[in-house]
Amino acid sequence: MKSTNPIAVLFRFPFPGPWRKDLAEHAKNLASDIAQEPGLIWKIWLEDRESGHTGGVYLFADAAAAQRYREKHERRLAAMGHTGVAAQTFEVNVELSILTLASAALGQSTASTRDLAASLAAES
Repeated sequence: MKSTNPIAVLFRFPFPGPWRKDLAEHAKNLASDIAQEPGLIWKIWLEDRESGHTGGVYLFADAAAAQRYREKHERRLAAMGHTGVAAQTFEVNVELSILTLASAALGQSTASTRDLAASLAAES
């Protein structure tokens, strides 16, 4: 059976900078393009200046959208000259994610979070 759970994609790669506000200014057009990606729920931008890496965590509505974007972004990063790009795809465990406060990010109401938590507690 095909999963209907959201899919997370994690990208990580070496990056010399710019960082923080300078990166925000530099990447505004890229961010606008990413925000228009079909199936994207959200992206969190990651920076580790100390290790010289950047990346992002993306949440997609389904596996097809995640795969399309992963392939597109891998090509885009290569065209920008980035090497050492690591990308991983994960199926989201919705039940556990809601219990650890990800309900808003997954489009769940607080009431449904409480109902799910009570239901899972009753099963154990």
